[in-house]
Amino acid sequence: MSGAGGFTRDVAVVGGCGHVGLPLAITLASRGLRVAVIDVNAAAAAAVQAGRLPFAEPGAGSALRRAVSAGLLTAGTDPAAAASAEHVIVVTGGDSAAVISAVAAARLRDGQLLVLRSTLAPGSTARVEKLLAGAGLDVDVAYCPERVAQGRAMTELAGLPQLVASRTERGLGRASRLLAVLGAALVPMTPEEAELAKLFANTWRYLTFAAANEFYMTATSLGLDYERIRRGLIAGYPRAAGLPAAGLAGGPCLPKDARLLAAAGGGGQLAAAALAVNEGLPGYLVGRLEQRFDLSELTVGILGVAFKGGCDDTRHSLAWRLRQLLARRAAAVLCTDPEVTGPGLVPLRRVLAEADVLVVGAPHRCYRGLVTAKPVADIWNVLGRGVPG
Repeated sequence: MSGAGGFTRDVAVVGGCGHVGLPLAITLASRGLRVAVIDVNAAAAAAVQAGRLPFAEPGAGSALRRAVSAGLLTAGTDPAAAASAEHVIVVTGGDSAAVISAVAAARLRDGQLLVLRSTLAPGSTARVEKLLAGAGLDVDVAYCPERVAQGRAMTELAGLPQLVASRTERGLGRASRLLAVLGAALVPMTPEEAELAKLFANTWRYLTFAAANEFYMTATSLGLDYERIRRGLIAGYPRAAGLPAAGLAGGPCLPKDARLLAAAGGGGQLAAAALAVNEGLPGYLVGRLEQRFDLSELTVGILGVAFKGGCDDTRHSLAWRLRQLLARRAAAVLCTDPEVTGPGLVPLRRVLAEADVLVVGAPHRCYRGLVTAKPVADIWNVLGRGVPG
């Protein structure tokens, strides 16, 4: 990339030690760009600077080590490092106040391109533009939302089309040239279109999960196996192919984005209904268990506390809510997870030995071959045994 304007780096990623920023930073560095990763988490920044991932992301570890060794990627906590880069990517998302705060901390200067990367509340890009104009800064602004899934970022960054939005032709051109480095197709939009596109995408997924979970509750209330019905329904029938399996639909993105869309106007009835269904599922599961067992006399084991299978992220995991509900009713609750470390977790062998009833909280691959004679509440159908009816 060009070194014009006195910039010594090509890209600075603000908030770059997280699940959104770090895979992007690593990928850009692997394409030969000089990248500075900036994050308030000193421990995570130190790990990245040492060539270690602060979280699990398949395919990223070796690429990070190569980038650090080549001097193409550095990490630290000083926001002033953003001033050295021609392109500043801010991955803080959410409401406008949070985004503006992150942009202000980045200490931008004339000639830079600011790329907003995470989910934004509608109108946030325009508010950032107004902030920069009021400060007298000549900075191009683009909104290019991330679209990858945790655990697949290193492949999807290059494989999925990138939405590119800017108010000006110059900003659109600069953002397009930057993201073209990834090798993915580019889809131009206006900032407002891109803001809604990202919210629509995540809320649509959340709505489909809510439909599946409501169907699951209907089936199990009637003593039937939802997954058996679903597989029969979708077999050779393309109009139903998009119906997902049931599961605890939590995590840091989908519920948050559904709330942002509901608050954006237009009623938000579907998003609100989806939140009620998905976040009410742990209570439904506990209620079903109480119908069958005297939980006050039993130890319940929860297999997996991450918000989805194959990851180590517990943010907004509904398995934790499930644990809280069970802790008020069961004699004891034991939790285990092969991907997560921390207080309150015990080895799988202890859970299998001491628990009277098991609940699958996250569908980790290692649970698929699990053999146990104990009753299992398995909404994900990892073991093919369903939920006790």
